[in-house]
Amino acid sequence: MTHDSKRFLQPEAIARISRLELRARQVVEGFLSGLHRSPYFGQSVEFVQHREYVPGDDPRRIDWKAWSKTDRYYIKQYEEDTNLRCTLLVDVSESMLFGSGPLNKADYAATLAASLAFLLLRQQDSVGLIAFDQTVRSVVPPRSRRNHLQAILTALDAGHPEKKTDILGVLRQTAEAQSQRGMIVLISDLFADRQGLFQGLKLLRHRGHDVLVLHVMDDEELDFNYAGTTRFEGLEGLGDLVCDPRALRDGYLAAVQKFLEEIRRHCAKNTIDFQTIRTSEHLDAALAHYLNHRIGMRQTIRA
Repeated sequence: MTHDSKRFLQPEAIARISRLELRARQVVEGFLSGLHRSPYFGQSVEFVQHREYVPGDDPRRIDWKAWSKTDRYYIKQYEEDTNLRCTLLVDVSESMLFGSGPLNKADYAATLAASLAFLLLRQQDSVGLIAFDQTVRSVVPPRSRRNHLQAILTALDAGHPEKKTDILGVLRQTAEAQSQRGMIVLISDLFADRQGLFQGLKLLRHRGHDVLVLHVMDDEELDFNYAGTTRFEGLEGLGDLVCDPRALRDGYLAAVQKFLEEIRRHCAKNTIDFQTIRTSEHLDAALAHYLNHRIGMRQTIRA
């Protein structure tokens, strides 16, 4: 990936762009620009509506622009080859307001969801959105039209996080509402009832959906690098706490690792793709993980 494209993917640079639509466009165009310049282009082109040429293919479908960049032959794929139905489940509860960097978890999750929506629609895939806290806050049904992005951005930009998360109720409602099988991408800090989360994810898999969990966490939540007497402000109804964080650090980090391992184990057991993403990471890390998951889906289906 080029230096210029990476510049647009850093959280610091993205935070300076106020409009969500412009953020998503910069992230995706920078990501795809880097992808096309990557030495691994041949491993990822299937996602960008290409596949390698094999004898017997119609030469008229060869993409000569791709050949000029890679010196390899690729066949253009069309909408019927690539159509996917994806629903983005985005956590907008109060705990998502936490942040120690240029983007808090809510801003990072919204930018990530908007970027994925932009990417999906660019590929002529169908994408919808469900924003949730204790209940479903907004629903945008899946569509594949380019102008559908505005409806998704409007839903992401509506309201202010202020409530707890009822993850089981939301995942159950999602499973019941999704009559067609597709991909469900959950973007959340997963600060919710653990058993409810596991039960809800299992229900989605039972209904035949492919599930990808993008677990958004702030660096300080993972590393706890506080020093000196600190006042911690409680979110989602929790009280404030004044303490010396050094006395809590070892126990806190052990609890976080247990939390992550438990979720990771459950997801692996139920064939759910799970990835923890720091809000300090470039946005392309999450897009690349989605891309690899998408390619893996296709290879599994074709096998």
